[in-house]
Amino acid sequence: MTYCIGLKIAEGLVFLSDTRTNAGIDNIARYRKTFTWCEKGERAIAILAAGNLSITQGVITHLNQEIHRAETEEVECIMNAPTIYRVGQLVGAAMRRVQDRDGEALAARGEASATTMIVGGQRRGGRLRLFQIYAAGNFIEATPDTPYFQIGEHKYGKPILDRVVTIDTPMKEALKAAMVSMDSTLRSNLSVGMPLDLSVIRNDAMEFKVQRRIEADDPDFATLSDRWSQAIGELFQSLPDVKEE
Repeated sequence: MTYCIGLKIAEGLVFLSDTRTNAGIDNIARYRKTFTWCEKGERAIAILAAGNLSITQGVITHLNQEIHRAETEEVECIMNAPTIYRVGQLVGAAMRRVQDRDGEALAARGEASATTMIVGGQRRGGRLRLFQIYAAGNFIEATPDTPYFQIGEHKYGKPILDRVVTIDTPMKEALKAAMVSMDSTLRSNLSVGMPLDLSVIRNDAMEFKVQRRIEADDPDFATLSDRWSQAIGELFQSLPDVKEE
């Protein structure tokens, strides 16, 4: 399994994913779950994937093939689509295509084909958009009321996002919230693991301000994790006692 987060705030988009794939207790491997495309000053797009690895790899391969075809043919792809909304539609169509091809065969063998993706970005002249794509290819968009999406093992990292993140959260606070959310998940779920991939698109930049891999020995992440654990412990001790009578 995996855990991926996409945040949409006024200052930009934040994407964070782990790299662990668990196909059984003795079959754990690393696979990148964040995929990015950028034409500086024109558009920047990120896709995060969770679920059946063969399905997600099939979707990404299809999208890349269409980008390559568009270099010599009149083919619509995510790098020439007129809007980021249309990008979401193209990703959804690719999802349906791969699911239609492989989903039935997987189900017949007792294998799950369930897959979800987070798609976000901005094109020149457009606005920041963030979508969650489902296995059927349909999708929903992040709004000011719900400015983030989680896919994969999301339950452990959800409380901090619910309490802290709003559309007006400053970027530095959004980054901390994403990291704490991931740290909480890493501590509680063995199917989520380091290293992490962090990507940031600033509003109206049309490029990635940050593209960073965070390894297990990263000192900044370790400090944040330790400080968060200490703060929770201290806060817990300061809570009023529960009456026993």
